[in-house]
Amino acid sequence: QVQLVESGGGLVQAGGSLRLSCAASGRPFNSYHMAWLRQAPGKEREFVAAISRGGGSTTYAASAKGRFTISRDAAKNTVYLQMNSLKPEDTAVYYCAADSRVVRTDVQYAYWGQGTQVTVSS
Repeated sequence: QVQLVESGGGLVQAGGSLRLSCAASGRPFNSYHMAWLRQAPGKEREFVAAISRGGGSTTYAASAKGRFTISRDAAKNTVYLQMNSLKPEDTAVYYCAADSRVVRTDVQYAYWGQGTQVTVSS
């Protein structure tokens, strides 16, 4: 019931920054808790960060805490992931996800975008 489109990925040197965006359409944006997850080649998909419907609560994986910031702009129906101090191990396809029921810290979100590639070089 919601469509998600990620953008903002690219190639960056270690220590650099990227800002990912996820534009949502369809069901009202504030119906959904939102999250970012990622999958590196040969690895399982993993949770990165989540934000509650109202934007008042955020949750981060240990690997992201202190470096990444998730935020949302209700007026623009958009969720962001600001990534600073990037490391080669952050290289992955990053996915935006949504769930109307709960904030999840696993990968079982109900709705997914197509993903955007982030590559961090040494």
